[in-house]
Amino acid sequence: MKENQLKKGAFNKPPFFISYFISDPTIFKNINAIFSKHTIDIACFRDKESSNIEPLALEFINNAKKSNIALVVINSHIDLAIKYNYDGVHLTSQQFDKIQLAKDKNLYVIISCHTEDEIKLAYQNGADAITYSPIFYKENKGEPKGIKNLKKVIELYQKDDFRIIALGGIIDDEHIKQIKQTNASGFASIRYFAN
Repeated sequence: MKENQLKKGAFNKPPFFISYFISDPTIFKNINAIFSKHTIDIACFRDKESSNIEPLALEFINNAKKSNIALVVINSHIDLAIKYNYDGVHLTSQQFDKIQLAKDKNLYVIISCHTEDEIKLAYQNGADAITYSPIFYKENKGEPKGIKNLKKVIELYQKDDFRIIALGGIIDDEHIKQIKQTNASGFASIRYFAN
């Protein structure tokens, strides 16, 4: 049921609130513990460090599916999403030109956005969802957008077929409580799940 809700676009309607885990090579060995400890709706395999990510990508999706994660995506690699039967792809902010290709391959498409212009572009190009970041302070990630700005872009751009997920500096339940008050579709984090 959860998978259908995500794919049909109902998950951003109250009371549904997406819990989106993004992996990191430093915590990969603890993936199964993270999957069992937390309620996770979307899980993203993201590894920008390893020279051969294919075995890890396969292991990640197998573990995520065993843990009944509703939607499993891979960061930036459309080819590997198809090869290993991922549900979708999380594109970088340099990959707006890849949205249509991913949609043509029947992939769920999330793309990273940092400005209102990028949000508009994501919507116009048919992305299913975006992450908007950074919401809270995170070292080396620039000026945080803050809750007021997040609420503003949600009011302007979020629709039933286009979801805005908060990302960046989300490390505790107080952050999540603040995000829920904006009517965001959910939150995404590495550190919240890894801590």
